[in-house]
Amino acid sequence: MTATAAPATESAPSVARRVPVFRGYRFELVKLVSQWRIRLLVAACWIVPGLFVAGVGQQSTLPSDTLFGRWMHATGWAGPLVLLGFAGTWALPLLTSVVAGDVFAVEDRLGTWRHLLVAVRSPARIFVAKSLAGLTVILLLVAGLAVSSTTGGLASAGDQPLVGLDGHLLSPGDAAGRVLLAWLAALAPTLALAAIGLLGSVALGRSPTGLLLPPVVALAMSVAQMLPLPVAVRLALPGYAFTSWNGLFTSPVQLAPLLIAVTVSLTWTVLATALAYLLFVRRDFTNPADDGSGRRALAFGVLPLAALTAVTVGAVAVATPSTGSGITQDKVQKSLATVFGHLYRLQTRELRRPAVTEAQSRATAACTKSDGQAAQEGAGNDWRCVVSWHLPGVAVTGTAIYQLDITSDGRFVADGDGPKEVNGYFLVRTPTGDAPNPLWQFDGNVDLLDTQ
Repeated sequence: MTATAAPATESAPSVARRVPVFRGYRFELVKLVSQWRIRLLVAACWIVPGLFVAGVGQQSTLPSDTLFGRWMHATGWAGPLVLLGFAGTWALPLLTSVVAGDVFAVEDRLGTWRHLLVAVRSPARIFVAKSLAGLTVILLLVAGLAVSSTTGGLASAGDQPLVGLDGHLLSPGDAAGRVLLAWLAALAPTLALAAIGLLGSVALGRSPTGLLLPPVVALAMSVAQMLPLPVAVRLALPGYAFTSWNGLFTSPVQLAPLLIAVTVSLTWTVLATALAYLLFVRRDFTNPADDGSGRRALAFGVLPLAALTAVTVGAVAVATPSTGSGITQDKVQKSLATVFGHLYRLQTRELRRPAVTEAQSRATAACTKSDGQAAQEGAGNDWRCVVSWHLPGVAVTGTAIYQLDITSDGRFVADGDGPKEVNGYFLVRTPTGDAPNPLWQFDGNVDLLDTQ
């Protein structure tokens, strides 16, 4: 009887399957949300703005030096705009720093890259998952700021019309739509700062410099916006989108600066994210000490973004006909006369006087800068204007004096300087009692681009 040996069988080698992006994204999102500082930020963004706006709306003194701040008693739609002005300067850069600026660096500090690579088996998928998780948290934070501030404003002042930056009244529905568009427009520079945070987190590793990169860049762009720079340079910086939403509250809407600013911000977002991706997939994860260097940050971060800025400045300069500061005497006079005409009609309604339209009043303005001793253009607090208007059936021309403080981004504050019956006092006596005088002090906006 012969025994037959069973043929030797070799087991097929197991093929390691890569983890799907969705599973990696869900894992990274759970990791982010499980951090106490992220939970604290989410809770703060969804609660604190509403309490702040509602509290300020109940005070007798309003932040009149802030855009739309003087209207927080009149309408709930002013609250989210006041918060948006603050968030664009401080809150959003810090939020992107905490989330995007640390999403990769935390793995370097904990030394967990090898465990994550063994589990996922794809640096590209790790990058996508981490980026999407950070984006989700940032969107949640921004949504909390917008929803909470709007809720607080409506709860304290109600769903009333909003006075635009050219003095005309926006219905509650129109104001709601423009407030939503303003917050959506602010998402573009927020994403740009988040992409810069990703780039810093990848390029600089465990260094705290990567964490500080978004607020430092935001601060630098804010300082640049305050300098007397040409319009093309101003529009070529993604931070301009934090202020260009002002044009949504004029009639006609100043869309050109907003669209340019949003496009620039999204371009920065794409470039910075692509650079971060290239750095990450080329990284040597077998070397625990290789967590980023200043040379790589310069070559893949600073230089490409600086080149993008130079290209954008050239493109904007060619595409737009405006030169210099964009603030000229004719623009200031036209903008001031438009705002005054709308607000004069509002004051007439408060005083229960016969209605007068803007066409009937025919308001005009004559403005000089530095008493005519300097160039009649540019920002400054030395603009003096005389507004003239006519009333039906009245032969005498009415006049009012205003001192204007114009900032480099085109926003101005007009402070009434008499006569006291028109703009010399912050209250007017109406048949129902004292009411805020809309002509005493008001905001306006000069379109920096030449649209004619």
